[in-house]
Amino acid sequence: MHTADTLSTDGLQASRRKFLARAGAAAGGMAAMALAAHAKTQAPTTMPNASSSGEGRFWPGDTRLVISISMQFEAGGQPPKGTDSPFPQVEFPQSVPSDPATNTWFAYGYREGIPRMLDLWDRHGVKVTSHMIGEAAKRHPELAREIVARGHEAAAHGPQWRSQYAMAREEEKQFIAEGVRMVEEVTGQRPVGYNANWLRRGPHTLSLLQELGFLYHIDDLSRDEPFIEQVNGKDFAVVPYTLRNNDILLVEGRHYSPDKFLGQIKRDFDELYREAGARRRLMSISAHDRISGSPQMVGAWDAFIRHAKARPGVAFMRKDEIARFALQSPLTLRESETI
Repeated sequence: MHTADTLSTDGLQASRRKFLARAGAAAGGMAAMALAAHAKTQAPTTMPNASSSGEGRFWPGDTRLVISISMQFEAGGQPPKGTDSPFPQVEFPQSVPSDPATNTWFAYGYREGIPRMLDLWDRHGVKVTSHMIGEAAKRHPELAREIVARGHEAAAHGPQWRSQYAMAREEEKQFIAEGVRMVEEVTGQRPVGYNANWLRRGPHTLSLLQELGFLYHIDDLSRDEPFIEQVNGKDFAVVPYTLRNNDILLVEGRHYSPDKFLGQIKRDFDELYREAGARRRLMSISAHDRISGSPQMVGAWDAFIRHAKARPGVAFMRKDEIARFALQSPLTLRESETI
């Protein structure tokens, strides 16, 4: 783990170049497994002010508020005809096999965005969850492996951008399993968390996730803390996602400036921190590769992390860590309804 005081920007870039050189020299499944093992040993939970006295009232140790960051790795897994991009839709889609303008916009995510964000997380000792589209990980395996090797979680986001809620049960099961296989083959880490495309799950999704060995999903906006649902008669964790602190909705969809985005997430943090004195609170924030990876947005993220870490008892946790804690904590809320 490196801090801003011990690792310069030049040092980060040199470290990344050395890492990529090593990763490029080791190919195939054995390399992926080795990187995953490295991540397991080199990625301690970011838990500032944690004491050795065991679990606190709401979170481990002296932690008051937990922040969960999603770093979506989607670049390379987008549909070919310009879906979900800032450009107008292609007027005659049947005449072009793909949309080059949109593809360059997504390419920014893996060429510039994720590398820049990885260096930011390292500067602050923050670990995040990266929901990876299978095709994105497969097309850019060195980057997917680097995410895991730096101590971040590889979670599932489907093999491609498709509407799984419209699938029959067996088709959806194969769809989810294929995405897991693709991420695991590249990174050596088997995903235990799931995020459907635009949170749109179907009537069979949770049951299938339970069957396939997942611990949690994030396709829920209904709480500001993790909770437990019963799925197939067993406990299943929900680590809620966010739209109000989501760069694709605010910056891309509503054209927020980085300063406006920063102001919004700081206000959210301040109120949740106040509430956290009396109940378990979780702050969720979303960073997409081609949006939050821009220089101006990384600057806003840096300012936010500094703001949050200035308060005692703030921890940045991966979602798999949050889910495992929630599943074993007797204080975790249990919902009787599955929305």
